[in-house]
Amino acid sequence: RTAPLVRFVSTLPLDRRGVTSEKGIGSRLFEQAGLHPLTIEIWSWACVALQVMDEVQRLNEDPAVHAVLLALPLSILSRRLLNTIKPEKDVDGLSDLNVGRMISGDLSEGFLSPVVGAVMELLARYDGPLAGKRVVLLGLEGPLKAIFQSLLEREGVEVSASQWNPDALQKQVCYAGWVTCLTRERCWAISCLNVDLLPQNVVKSFARWAEQQRYRPWTLRPLKLQPLSPVPSDVEISRAQVPKPIWQLAEEVGLLPQELEAYGRSKAKVGLALLARLRHQPNGKYVLVAGITPTPLGEGKSTVTIGLVQALSAHLKLNSFACLRQPSQGPTFGVKGGAAGGGYAQVIPMEEFNLHLTGDIHAITAANNLVAAAVDARILHEATQSDKALYRRLVPTINGVRRFSAIQLRRLQRLGINKSDPGALTPEEVSSFVRLDIDPAKVTWQRVIDTNDRFLRKVTIGQAPTEKGHSRQTQFDIAVASEIMAILALADGLADMKARLGRMVVGSSRSGQPVTADDLGVTGALAVLMKDAVKPTLMQSLEGTPVFVHAGPFANIAHGNSSILADRLALKLVGEEGYVVTEAGFGADIGMEKFFNVKCRASGLRPDVVVLVATVRALKMHGGGPSVTAGLPLPREYTEENLKLVSEGCSNLKKQIEIAHLFGVPVVVALNIFKTDTQAEIDLVCRVAQASGAEAAVPCHHWARGGRGSVDLARAVKEAAAWENGFRFLYSLQTPIAEKIRTIAQKVYGADDIELSPEAQAKIDYYNQQGYDTLPICMAKTHLSLSHIPDKKGVPTGFILPIRDIRASIGAGFIYPLVGTMSTMPGLPTRPCFYDVDLDPATEEISGLF
Repeated sequence: RTAPLVRFVSTLPLDRRGVTSEKGIGSRLFEQAGLHPLTIEIWSWACVALQVMDEVQRLNEDPAVHAVLLALPLSILSRRLLNTIKPEKDVDGLSDLNVGRMISGDLSEGFLSPVVGAVMELLARYDGPLAGKRVVLLGLEGPLKAIFQSLLEREGVEVSASQWNPDALQKQVCYAGWVTCLTRERCWAISCLNVDLLPQNVVKSFARWAEQQRYRPWTLRPLKLQPLSPVPSDVEISRAQVPKPIWQLAEEVGLLPQELEAYGRSKAKVGLALLARLRHQPNGKYVLVAGITPTPLGEGKSTVTIGLVQALSAHLKLNSFACLRQPSQGPTFGVKGGAAGGGYAQVIPMEEFNLHLTGDIHAITAANNLVAAAVDARILHEATQSDKALYRRLVPTINGVRRFSAIQLRRLQRLGINKSDPGALTPEEVSSFVRLDIDPAKVTWQRVIDTNDRFLRKVTIGQAPTEKGHSRQTQFDIAVASEIMAILALADGLADMKARLGRMVVGSSRSGQPVTADDLGVTGALAVLMKDAVKPTLMQSLEGTPVFVHAGPFANIAHGNSSILADRLALKLVGEEGYVVTEAGFGADIGMEKFFNVKCRASGLRPDVVVLVATVRALKMHGGGPSVTAGLPLPREYTEENLKLVSEGCSNLKKQIEIAHLFGVPVVVALNIFKTDTQAEIDLVCRVAQASGAEAAVPCHHWARGGRGSVDLARAVKEAAAWENGFRFLYSLQTPIAEKIRTIAQKVYGADDIELSPEAQAKIDYYNQQGYDTLPICMAKTHLSLSHIPDKKGVPTGFILPIRDIRASIGAGFIYPLVGTMSTMPGLPTRPCFYDVDLDPATEEISGLF
C-alpha cells in the first residue's frame, strides 16, 4: 500500500443494519490529516472485552494494518487489552512496553502518547522553558501519570499529583476522559481525541514499517569454535556446540519476524514473501560445489560447502549462505549415513538435519502416494461402473445443487467441452469426461517410502477380494526419487509448484494419450499437502552461519540439486557483495551438468564459479587402486603414500575441470584433506589441477579445523567469482532429443556414440508427437564412473553409451534417459547403520548417527 491502513476499534451506536451512520471524530480527524477514507476502515460493534481482544490479535497479524487505535469505554480498556496490541502498532502509546520506553527515555522505537505530546507542546508554547517550575497533575492514574511525571521531571520540573477535586478548578468544566494540567495559575483542559499528534504517530508507524521492508545489513555474530585433536565423532561435535536460537540467526541475516515459521528452537521455515520484499535487491555471487567421480564413501562436498561458508562469514566477515539438500532417511539408516557435513564443518543440530527436519519428505511421500491411490482407484471404478453411475458419483447433487468442481471444469476445457451445466452434457460428452481409460500396463507412477527396502522393488497390489481381481505388478521407489521431489526443487513458487503438480503424467490411456494428475482431479489436494514443504528450512553451521536446507532429489536418478527457491532467497539475503554456496550431487559429470542444463534453465540464475572437490583417496581409486567398499577398512594403498596411483588418477580430475569449462565457468579445486594424505601427494594434486586450467587448487582442512581450515579456499573463491565468465548451455532446447543425449554422452562422458534401444526410440517418437521434445535432458546413470559401467574408473574411452529406455517427468520439466540398469529403491546391507543408532531415554540424546 502507498498509505497507512488504520483500523479503528470503536463502540459507536449501531443502526438496525448493524452499521454506524456517522464516521465519528476519529475518521474525520484522519481525513483532515490527509489519510483518505479509502485507506480507513471503521469497525463499530457492541463490544465485549474478549471479542475486542480477538479482533486486536487478528489485526496484529495482518501485515496490511500499520496502526490499531482503541476508542473504547474505560470498563473495557484494561491493561491486558492495551498490552494485546503489538508495540509497533500501538500508536496510542499506552502499552506497557511503550510506556516503559518513554519512562526510560527511549524515544527511537516507541510512540509518545498523543495526549502527553499535546500537553507538553502547549506547556512549552505558552510557558517557555519549564526547568524550575511546578506542575500539578490532577486526577491522573496509570500509564499517563507515569509518562507525564517522567517527562516533566526530565525537563527539571517539580511534579506533584492530586486526586480529582472539582472545587479546585473553580470555573473549569471537565469531562471524563479529559486531562487537566495546572501550571502556576493557568489551567488547560485538553480533549484526548482532539489532537493532531495521533495521525503523526500513524504516519511514523507506517514509515517504520516501510523502512523494515528494505534490505537490512547483516549483524552476524559467529559462534566460537574450539577444535579438539583427535577429532571427536560428528554427533559429539554437534552436541558440544549450542546453536543460536533460530529467531536470533534470522534477525542477524535480515529476516523479519513475520517471515519466520519456527519449528522448535533451532530450525524454521522461511516464507516466500521475502522474494517480493527484496525483489529490487541485487543478487550475490553464486557458487556451485561439485566433485570428481566419487568412491562409494563420498568425497565430502557437503563438508566443503559448510567449511567454505564458515570461512567466508566467520573469518573473512563476508555474508554467505549455504544451500543444501535434505537427506533421505534411507541412506541415513542404511550405509552412507547422514549428510550434514562432518567434523568441524557441519550443520547443527545434525540429528534434526538428518532425520525428520520439518517434514518435507513426509509431505512428498503423502502426496506421491495419494496420486498412486487415485490411479488404482480410478481404474477399479471405471472397470466396475457404467458411464451414468460414474457421472452421478463424480458430479453429485449436494443440497439440491449439482455443479462441476473447478478442476473438473479444467478437464472439460481440455476435452473441448465448453459447458458448465452438468445437465447439458450429451451421453458422448459424459463418457469422454468420466473415462480416463488408464491402461494398467502403462501406469508409470510408483508408490514411495523413505526407507531402503529391497523387497519393495517388485510387488503385486490389489489381491484382496474387495478389489474384484484388479491386481497388477508395481514397485516402490525411495521417496526422494519421486517426481514431486524434483518439482519441489525446480518450482519458483507455490503457484508454479501447483501447476507442475497438475502436469505430472501418471500413465497412458489405452489409446496412448497421457493421463495427468489434473485429469485425476488431485492437483489441489497435492498443493495442500505441499504448501508448507515449498518453504526452505533455515538452520545454521557449527560457527553460527546460515544454512538453507530444502529438497533432496538424487543426482543419479534425478537432477541432484537443492531448490531454486532456497538459492533465490539466499541470493537476496546475502546482498550484492555476498556469496551463496550450493551443492550438486555426485561427480561434476552428473550433478553439475544437470545443475547447468536443467536447474539453471529453470531458474534463470547463472553461476559465478565452480568449486570442484577432490580427495587423494578417490584419485588413487581412479589411478588403479583396489575397490573401496563402504563399511570395510580401506586397503593400505589408500593409507600409505603412492604418488603413482595419485598421478594416474588425476586424469579424472582433469576431465571434470574440462567439463566445467564446457559451460564457461571458472574452477577452483578444493582438495579435501584426510589425515593419511602426505604433503607430496597434496602438492602433486594441486600442481596438476592448476596445469589443467583450474584458477586455483587449495588444500582444505575444515574437517579438523572448521572455517579457519578453509580460509585459503574462501579467498580463492572470492577472487575467481570477481571475474566475468562466459556461461553457456551445452545444447539448445530445440535440438532433437537423440542429439541432446548424444551431446552429453560425447562431450561430458567421453563416449564415442549412443545406442538407442527400440523401446527408447519408440519413446522419442511418442514424446515428439506429444510436444515434449523441447524439454532438457536429465540422464539417469551410475555416479561411480564417467561411463555406464561402475567399475570403469579414471577416464574411460572407446565405449558406446546404451540408452535402455527414456522416460519423462513432465511436471518437473525434463526427459530422463535410462543408461543401463538403475535402481530407484536401495537395499539394506548386512550391517546397516541403524545398529549403532540409539536413544538415551533419560536425556533423549541420540547416539550413533554420522
